[in-house]
Amino acid sequence: MSVHDVARRLPDISALTDLCRSLAMLDAILCPEWDHRWHSFDAQWSPTEAMASMRDGSGGEYSVVLSADGAYARGFDHESPMSPYVDDAPWPGVLDEVPAVFRRYVDEPSFTDEFGMPVVTACLWRVSDDDRWRAGTIEFPEDGEDSDGADWLFQLLVTGTPESYQEWAEDYFDISVDLEAVRHIYALRPLTDEVITALAPERIPAELAEDIKEIGYPAGTE
Repeated sequence: MSVHDVARRLPDISALTDLCRSLAMLDAILCPEWDHRWHSFDAQWSPTEAMASMRDGSGGEYSVVLSADGAYARGFDHESPMSPYVDDAPWPGVLDEVPAVFRRYVDEPSFTDEFGMPVVTACLWRVSDDDRWRAGTIEFPEDGEDSDGADWLFQLLVTGTPESYQEWAEDYFDISVDLEAVRHIYALRPLTDEVITALAPERIPAELAEDIKEIGYPAGTE
């Protein structure tokens, strides 16, 4: 599955934003150590932008910037033959067609290395009034169209189900994960002590206050 397949399967911007909040909240509950989490969400990345991100701790990552202009996503698979470090430049076509409204993200320091090189193997975007996600015209290497890493980088965003997160989290955190609690958070229902305890019995709910604020997860009681 290449970035073009991901573009066809991603949900709309609103649904994707909700999904990214859910992933970040679940990781925050299951993993007290921020550095060991895969998923995060900064609801106030800037005064006008939110950002969802994933880092696997081994060089794979994605970032999704969400704003009134729409959404811009870039992913990086450090083992990809399309890595910009292969030829000291982004793979042809990956960034060439990024629309003007999102061009500032191509050179955004958060998405480049110390020399200003865009750290990217897959990129897609959706302008707020568009009816679909888009990606550039790319001639993929002989390794195949899944060479950009989009297949695994964006997997949980494409599947979008509580079951897929449960399966991933049980493998990554090596614990049993309560599916009904995952469904509760995927629905963005207000957090309760019971849901937190179902996912992580040792977690103290008050410890999550800063995470809830940063993620922008809905507050309140049911």
